[in-house]
Amino acid sequence: MSKFIFVTGGVVSSIGKGITTASLGRLLKNRRLKPALIKIDPYLNVDAGTMNPYQHGEVFVTEDGAETDLDLGHYERFVDENMTRHNNITTGQVYDNVIRKEREGRYLGATVQVIPHVTDEIKRLIRLVADETDADVTIVEIGGTVGDIEGQPFLEAARQFARDVGKGNVLYIHVTLIPLVGPRQEIKTKPTQHSVRELRSIGIQPDLLVCRTKAPLTDEHRRKISLFCDVPLEGVIEAPDTEQIYEIPLTFERQALADLVVQRLGLPNEIPDLSEWVALVNRAKNPRRTVRIAIVGKYVELRDAYISVVEALKHGGFENEAEVELLWVDAERVEEEGPEACLAGVQGILVPGGFGHRGIEGKIQAIRYARERGIPYLGLCLGLQTAVIEFARHVCGLKEANSLEFDKQTPHPVISLMEEQKKILQLGGTMRLGAWECRLQPGTLVHRCYGAERVQERHRHRYEVNNAYRERLEEAGLRISGTTPDGGLVEIIELPEHPFFVGTQFHPEFKSRPNRAHPLFREFVRAAINQR
Repeated sequence: MSKFIFVTGGVVSSIGKGITTASLGRLLKNRRLKPALIKIDPYLNVDAGTMNPYQHGEVFVTEDGAETDLDLGHYERFVDENMTRHNNITTGQVYDNVIRKEREGRYLGATVQVIPHVTDEIKRLIRLVADETDADVTIVEIGGTVGDIEGQPFLEAARQFARDVGKGNVLYIHVTLIPLVGPRQEIKTKPTQHSVRELRSIGIQPDLLVCRTKAPLTDEHRRKISLFCDVPLEGVIEAPDTEQIYEIPLTFERQALADLVVQRLGLPNEIPDLSEWVALVNRAKNPRRTVRIAIVGKYVELRDAYISVVEALKHGGFENEAEVELLWVDAERVEEEGPEACLAGVQGILVPGGFGHRGIEGKIQAIRYARERGIPYLGLCLGLQTAVIEFARHVCGLKEANSLEFDKQTPHPVISLMEEQKKILQLGGTMRLGAWECRLQPGTLVHRCYGAERVQERHRHRYEVNNAYRERLEEAGLRISGTTPDGGLVEIIELPEHPFFVGTQFHPEFKSRPNRAHPLFREFVRAAINQR
């Protein structure tokens, strides 16, 4: 039977529960244990697919096509295991399941209530992941903060787990903030004390505390936290800000976090092999060179909207012993000021995925700048579509070429709605999603990057290159270097005479790992370095 760890948070949101969960998963895996990681999101949405990036950040897509919370991206990058739709549980999913069961008469006429019916469904979904993965340890991160109304059923389910499977099989970790207050920047433990008191009021006594702090905790502070929160002194774990997030597992290892966990849960504690992770962190902290790459998008003031892209670029830098210096460029600013003013001095340009017409013309200008000046370019999803529009307008002479997403009346819809999407009205979960096979053309740049003829990549889109224009685009010099196995859909484009100009209809950033950069990001960063 799997052991269970519940990770909760207090004081403020976005405190680092996801990185804590991912880091602990990595440390347990290094001890040859099999972890399963779950993110619980207490919002009523069924999934993150229809949520505004300003509210939720990036939508992370799994192999099986689930649109999930961005923390699943952290899980995959740290633990190096693919997540599925079952690894993200939302209130919307739980209540949808409960209501359908009630309509089917599965509750035999009982009055359906939060306790036990909703909490039982939450526990069933958690056990489902543990059983399907045959996990030694299932780590469950509960989103939000203790005290949030929407999180109460999940905290109650977590409380019940200790009774259901035995106290020795459950561990509670609470992530909390230790702020610095006043002109003297004094460390204050009172918010942590109140947060733990709130957690204890619903019946959960944390076993370990992970304390986010910008200043080192003194022995006095540790003793105070231990006393007032009833946590062993060695269970007060410091989580300082680090130069690289990939340092955090090593920070926790130095404080014996994983040793405490396996000891409390009665698990075998093998000597961990951290050599690969240590080497990774050393490469990340000691680059031999710097390369400057521009991300041209419309959410540049909200970096979480592109978090997998940022991490994939870092991974590409790690493998090239380079620090990737990011220049965030608002696509609307390019429209106003021109690409020369916004992109001067960069060695690479990337246009990420997205939806909607805002900033599209600025992205097209940035792509033309990269194409004409021989600057390495990588376009992801919308970045491929805008590259095709730019090429059609300025090379093929189709001056009004556009996507039907942005201009329903365009005389040259070089990007059009996929045929199977035309009758779909519901938005959630209806795009082309998840892993699809792509066939690469031998002798192309992307074929050399991958070193394979067929690859699996993750998608999230409704629009595709219009096949009616494929021949004209290719005659003008655009190379279609990757398609679906039947050749029906364009998956990758490139320009043969360019140092590096690649657009993908899929999202390669979702499959990049810190210890194994995605081939396209690795080679894109390498090409950018060569530009120096």
